[in-house]
Amino acid sequence: MTRWRRSPWLGLTFSRDRPQSAGQGQSARFASLILPHLDSAWRYARYLCRDDGPAEDIVQDAFERALKAIDQCRGDPRAWLFAILRNCHHDWARAHARAATNGSDDELAEFAAPDDQHSLAEMADLRQMIEALPEPFREALVLRELEELTYRDIAAVTSAPIGTVMSRLARARQMLGVLLRDEGTPDKKRGEA
Repeated sequence: MTRWRRSPWLGLTFSRDRPQSAGQGQSARFASLILPHLDSAWRYARYLCRDDGPAEDIVQDAFERALKAIDQCRGDPRAWLFAILRNCHHDWARAHARAATNGSDDELAEFAAPDDQHSLAEMADLRQMIEALPEPFREALVLRELEELTYRDIAAVTSAPIGTVMSRLARARQMLGVLLRDEGTPDKKRGEA
């Protein structure tokens, strides 16, 4: 059985113990094509569900599904993995129909030096603003700006036409710009409404 372990640098690592059903060629192909995208998959799952614990479960489920179906991987392996991960997220969301909660910022704190507290606060604020976006816009923004997928790959992951991807991305950038502008106003900085 595959399991996740906490890692000091990001949060997760994939146990390389090969399940009995996976052949040698499948295991090697999986290790070379999919395992390098573990950190990106976790980050994407974290933005989708807004909680570290479920993100770990979703990524584990996605990697197990990817291992079983590795022979079906065509094109960009990261886009293929993200499509599986997105389906796992939707399955999880249906099974756990509850409000998503914000997770901890522990993974950011691990990288911050004591003199970087201002930068750490800015990163946490930006992440909260991204998480505040509605899901289709947040998803498009994360896939394009953080994961650097092409429009075509985002369309494949989200099963949406490229025009819709471009529209969602433009709206996401616009909404994020409004949030950043509002956050930067003096009234908001002092906590006044």
